[in-house]
Amino acid sequence: MQTLNNKVVVITGAASGIGRALALACAQRGARLVLADLNAPGLAEVSSQVELLGASCHSRVTDTGVEAEIWALADFCQSALGPADVVINNAGVSLVSSVENMKISDAQWLMDINFWGVVHGCRAFLPQLRTRPKATLVNISSIFAMVSMPTQSMYNAAKAAVRAFSDALREELQGTGITVLCVHPGGIRTNIVNKARMADLSLLALSETQMRTLFEQSAPTTPEQAAMAIVRAIERRKTRLTIGKDAKIADLIYRLFPARASAWLSQLGRRRREAAVAKG
Repeated sequence: MQTLNNKVVVITGAASGIGRALALACAQRGARLVLADLNAPGLAEVSSQVELLGASCHSRVTDTGVEAEIWALADFCQSALGPADVVINNAGVSLVSSVENMKISDAQWLMDINFWGVVHGCRAFLPQLRTRPKATLVNISSIFAMVSMPTQSMYNAAKAAVRAFSDALREELQGTGITVLCVHPGGIRTNIVNKARMADLSLLALSETQMRTLFEQSAPTTPEQAAMAIVRAIERRKTRLTIGKDAKIADLIYRLFPARASAWLSQLGRRRREAAVAKG
């Protein structure tokens, strides 16, 4: 078991959702925190909550879609608290659009944060992690790395890329003290859909309001539950984690029927949308 007490833990996307819940959970375990997010007011609020728990906390406004800002975050961590023991690449965004009508600028925005942000986060902190006797890189993927949904092509692609990248990096780090944990959440009740870029919903036959309401109703897991699962996986030095009954079921379906899983789950999603529209 790896303890987080007195360990330096870096969390991106820490101002809300899973990131905020992770910050509080790690603080309760005695971690020393470096929190990053582009949302300055939200970051300040979470930092205050962490400090009320008695934990050491430093925060830095960071755009994880910009490589230079992630390297600056690593330098900030080194100077403020010393080398990181745990880095959680959590920041993520969402885009809803058909492939045909998608703006490439929107696709690049998502990939810069959801995929390249993970890559740069790993590369920027690896020199620090190598100096620690035991260290952990946590990369947040998604169950959508295994099953793909309409209007989520870029999100699916980014999360699948995070999965493959993490698997390769784990093999490269064999024989070191660094564990690479790849996390695959299902539906988590965060603001990711509320903050998503809604570019083209025509395939879903839903309004933005209907889509957000449906997500809130169908996401079975709270950020706090997700954070607790991730913290326990870090402590146990796991390398793979699915979160939520929906993710576990979808993962099982994918393992048993890889060629049909996406079609079946897309059909289920379509029925849920039709039911939501019928209810008004």
